[in-house]
Amino acid sequence: MSKLSLLDLGFFIAESEASPKHVAGLLIFKRPPKSGAAFAKNLYRDYLAATAVKPPFNRIIQFSLNALPHWRATDHVDLNQHVFFHTMPKGENDRKALYALVCKLHTPMLDRSRPLWEVHVIDGLPDGQFALYQKMHHAYADGITMARWTAECYSNSPSDVELTPVWTQKHGGHGSRAKQELLDLTWKEVTGNTRRFLGIGRLAAMLFLESIKLTKNAIALPFVSSAKTPLTGQVTSGRQFATAGVSMDRVNAIRTRTRSTLNHIALTCLDGALRRFLVDQGVELRRPITIQMPVNLRKEGEKTAGNKIGIIQVELSPPTDDPYVRLRNIGYSLRNVRTMVDSVAPEAIESYTIITGLVAQIAEMLKLSNKMPPMGNTLVSNVPGPKEHLYIRGARMEEMHPISTLPPSNLLNITLFSYAGDLFFGLIATDELPNLERLGTYVQEAFTELEQSVSDAHA
Repeated sequence: MSKLSLLDLGFFIAESEASPKHVAGLLIFKRPPKSGAAFAKNLYRDYLAATAVKPPFNRIIQFSLNALPHWRATDHVDLNQHVFFHTMPKGENDRKALYALVCKLHTPMLDRSRPLWEVHVIDGLPDGQFALYQKMHHAYADGITMARWTAECYSNSPSDVELTPVWTQKHGGHGSRAKQELLDLTWKEVTGNTRRFLGIGRLAAMLFLESIKLTKNAIALPFVSSAKTPLTGQVTSGRQFATAGVSMDRVNAIRTRTRSTLNHIALTCLDGALRRFLVDQGVELRRPITIQMPVNLRKEGEKTAGNKIGIIQVELSPPTDDPYVRLRNIGYSLRNVRTMVDSVAPEAIESYTIITGLVAQIAEMLKLSNKMPPMGNTLVSNVPGPKEHLYIRGARMEEMHPISTLPPSNLLNITLFSYAGDLFFGLIATDELPNLERLGTYVQEAFTELEQSVSDAHA
């Protein structure tokens, strides 16, 4: 038996048919040279034969009246309930059709009566391509952990054809390492509450100073962003998915010239794209866009399962037509936020996340999200991925797209993911958000505009 953290438990409490709490990835591959048309089908069959399922992929969530919610390991996992095969018909197999299929797979909740994960092999894409769509419950892992698990199960060379499905690899400590982790956990329980209490006090003081305008750009206040935008409201079932992408060479060129980080540049492009998108919908904000931004609370080298993240609110740039000015404004804001986060105990950030998330979740459960101000205009996270191409049985992974869940009151979630020399933007939204594909186009156009603005400023 394994207990859940408060944050992991929160994903189950918040979950509904309209707002499932799983994270996913869409991986697009190119068949190896001289491989047959049955390559993907054979891969699916070999997946079904990989029956040695390891934690956490053999765990079922247990709720009862006489015990706290906990994970229970099952001795038998029927892979036919977790691994699936799809063939896209000719003439209906382009990128738009693939995304539509992925949205159909991403919409329903995972069945809680069995382990909470699925892998779908999707064949029939043009030019010898196939795809894998894999999803798991957010209580199993956060986005960073899921990306690491995925990368660990693929090869760095096309000549390495050994198959290592993610569910066959044990994720977590064992032996003396597990005992040490248990001792560490016990010590954290003893000392964590003190750090949590002191940290919450410090964080509350910071938010108070921000509310009376004695500080600026430390951390944005929750529930004060503009409520009347197409980006926010009551989350409903049905999903749509779009992507955008730019090469890391272009990103790094701007980083070098402006001494900015990848986050600064990506958020600058998103800020410009979101403002243009909102203008299309007849909304012109006079204040900065506020995003919810997950922050990783793990120590360097820590590789535990589950979730260890906090979510804080961050203001982007005040309205401006100059992308270079926007970049500078966002860089200033993010540097201050990073300083603030580093000065507060991780336990306090986690508690803050739970408290604000609970308020938003209650509003959503009572169907008040269309009336209450949201925590932010959207959620944006950044998940670092492998720097080199990965392979499965010689098939090269061409693209790796994150597909996340929607927080309460947000109809759009954006995940940044860097992979093999490209930066991908994964946009997941409810069906009610209009023209999501256009937003992806605006992201790429905003990046080109930023390149030109930086070039002009340094000419």
